[in-house]
Formats: sequence, C-alpha cells, structure tokens
Amino acid sequence: MNSDENDVTTLSNRKKAGLSYPTLVLAMVIASVLLVNYVETMVIPGVVVIQKYFSTTETIASWITSSFLIVGAAVAPLFGRLGDVYGKRKMFLVVLGFYVVGVGISGFSDSIYTLLFARAIQGVGFAVLPLGIAMVTDVYPKHRVATAQGVISGMVAIGTILGLVVGAYIVQDLGWQYAFHTAFILSIVLIIVVAMVLKKDTLGQKAKMDYAGTALLMAGITLVLMYLTEGPSLGWTTLENFAFLIPGLILIIFFFVFENGRKNPLIELKLLRIRNVFLANMVGIVSGIVMFLAFFAVVYYAQLPAPYGLGLDTISTGLALAPAALVMMAVGPIVGRIMPKVGPKPVILFGSVVIMVGFCMFILNRSTSLDLTIDSAVSFIGVIALIIPIVNMITVSIPQDSTSVGLGMNSMLRNLGGAIGPVLATTIMTSFTVAVIANMGGQPMVVGTLPSSTAFDTIFEVGVVLMMAVFIMGLFINNYVFEKAEQ
Repeated sequence: MNSDENDVTTLSNRKKAGLSYPTLVLAMVIASVLLVNYVETMVIPGVVVIQKYFSTTETIASWITSSFLIVGAAVAPLFGRLGDVYGKRKMFLVVLGFYVVGVGISGFSDSIYTLLFARAIQGVGFAVLPLGIAMVTDVYPKHRVATAQGVISGMVAIGTILGLVVGAYIVQDLGWQYAFHTAFILSIVLIIVVAMVLKKDTLGQKAKMDYAGTALLMAGITLVLMYLTEGPSLGWTTLENFAFLIPGLILIIFFFVFENGRKNPLIELKLLRIRNVFLANMVGIVSGIVMFLAFFAVVYYAQLPAPYGLGLDTISTGLALAPAALVMMAVGPIVGRIMPKVGPKPVILFGSVVIMVGFCMFILNRSTSLDLTIDSAVSFIGVIALIIPIVNMITVSIPQDSTSVGLGMNSMLRNLGGAIGPVLATTIMTSFTVAVIANMGGQPMVVGTLPSSTAFDTIFEVGVVLMMAVFIMGLFINNYVFEKAEQ
C-alpha cells in the first residue's frame, strides 16, 4: 500500500472514530490558544503584584505586557511567511518551542529586566494564533471558517477565565512565579501532543525571509513606546524624550520604504490595496489599543486602595472580571454562526457601538465590583464582535497562498495596538494623579501619588473616541455573505 493510500485509510479511520483531520487541527489550535490566553490574562492582574515584588514603577511594569506584544507584533508576519514556505505545522511547533523557553525563564526571573527579556521571548509564541487560524483556514471550507473562528474565540474566553480566576489564586497564594511554572509544564505537554497529533504539512516555494524588516519594525515601535512611557516624567517636548521619538519614527518610516522595494517583504503592502484587508487591519490596530487600554485600566483601578479604587486583591479582581469572560465565551460561537449570514459590516458596527456603551458605563458607574463585572461584560461582547469579522475579512479577501502572511500582518497590527494600550493607559494614569495624604506625627503629609478618578475617566473617554473611529471605518466595508452552506 503506498503513502497516499495510507493517508486515505488513516483519514477514513479517523472519520469513523469521529476525529476528522480538520477537527484535530482545530483541537490543537484551541489547546494552544487556551494556554497562551491563560498565561497572558494571568499576567495582567499579576502586574501589580510583580511591580511590588521588584519594587519598580508603573511605567516599567507596563512593559511586562508591552514587551510580549511588541515582539509578537514584529514576528507574526515573519512566521506567517515561514509557515507558507516551510510548513505551518513545523512553524507552529517552533513558536510553541519559543513559548516554552520564555515561560520557563519567566518563572525564575531574579530581576524585572530578566522578566522583560523572558516576556519578549514569549512574544514569539504569540504567532501560534495567526499560524493556527491559517491551518484551520486550510482544512475548513470558507463558509465554515467563521464558525471555527467563533469556537476559537470562545476558547480565548475560557483561557481568559482561567487566567483571571485560577491564575489569580496561584499568584496570590503561591506567588507569581508559580503561575509561570505551571504554564511551563502545560507548555511542554502541549508541544508533545501537537507534534504527535498533527502529521500533515504542506510546503510552499522557497523564499528569502525579511529578518532586517523585522528588526527595523521592532526597534522603531520600541522607541516610540519608550517616548510615550517617559512623557510624564521627562516631558513631552524635551530633547531627552525626543531622542526616543525621532529615531523611532525614522525607523518606522524607513521600514515602510524598505518594505516597498523588497521581493519578499515582511508586510505585503500590495494586500493593503484590497479595501477589506486595509479596513480589517486598521480596525485591528484600534481595537487592540482599546482592548488593552481598558483591561489595564480596569485591573489597576480594581486593585488601587479605597477611596482611589476598589481595594480588591488579585483573586477578587479575577472573580469580578471572570463573568465577563464567560459572556465572551458564550457570544463568540454565536457571532461565528451569524457572521456568514449577515456579513462582517453589521457585526463590526454592532461591536463598536456596544463597546462605546460599555465604556460610557465605566465612566458613569464603577463604584463596586459588581459594576465592573457588568461594565466589562458589555464591553467584552463588543470586543468579540470585532475580532471575528476582521479575521474573517482577511481569510476571505486574500489569495489562499498568502493566508498566513495576511493573518500574520493582521496579528502584527493588532499586537501593535495591544502594545500601545497598556503604555497609553499608564501614561494617562501618571499624567492625572491625586496626592495621598497621611497623618504623620499629628500633621497631614503627602506620602505619594495615585491615579485620580479623572485619569480613569480620560482612559474610557479615549476609548469611546477610538470606537467612534472604528464605527466610521466600518461604514466603508464591502459586505459579503455566504448564501449557502454545505451540509
């Protein structure tokens, strides 16, 4: 019996057992997404704990999230192209390997800078998402891709719940290091299972990789974000701070000029000429900023001492936000089923309006943990209504041989927005502060500063404005529907 007959027999046996190859691919992608989102969600409420552990500043602590996202933004399209050339399964295993190493080092970090370095290594692992979606797109018919994406998005919510609740218990009771230790063990198990289960791979044509473009983009983004983080302390118009901004902008501009003249660029600029691809990426950037801007602000507000915040501990913060993630888990598959019938345009318009409503609720009423739960639940419904359509717009609008590159580019831009979010939130929090006064020897004295109520109002007002921009962009989407679905 030849190899082709063996493949047919194997697939036939899997189908009889109820395990088609597309189902196996989806299962492995779901497992990877669960793990990554568990760790990354656990990190967000743990930032305050880690900041205190290393006695560092809010500004430096914000890079615990941003370092991961910046690297993830830069390498996602690179590994997308590597997946198209050398095989998506092979690159999927490679990025999981980076994630294992990064998580392992994170748990044993003896300084904040070692942790930031480890988090940057973990950032390579974030490429599992575009590679995984590309694998799912390869094995599912187009009209079922949105449903599969809805299931994956639902699993994102489960990972979020685990990070907020289970991760919070581990961080508070055992220490933040053990959250990384448990993730390290799970990562090893996952990479072994993926290697054993996923056997098929399709290789493309050999092509040169754009490592120089990756380095340029990463350096430029990092310098611009450093300008944002140092603005409140160094000043927005000082020469010291411009020393970050100007070289950063030059590198980013040069990156696009550099990319435009290359045969195998990191970003396929020609894909951006497709209206829906361009709009999906622009919405991706803005939604990434808004999601992490809000998430970072809510976690800090929840854990600030009363009356400046709610004074919640890590576990209580996780429990307050977990119901919102449950709502996201329930809504994801529903959006995935509805989107092919109505198209991406009405779903994105709906999502942007819902997020605006959620942010207005944060501005008007956030005085209890129940308020945070309700406000977050409304906002999360809007978030999931944005994520599924923009990914589907990419997979539907570009040639199949460019799927990984297109998804990688979209992940890069969403991660870029995600990296800006925490830094922007921190910048606003350090720009609007209130003095903390304590009674020292019978005399009131200023003992420090904390973000004021105005800071959090400003954060959510910025979010509303950004969502207005998304709504306007959504009006220009070329809508499409899948009129018939195969049985």
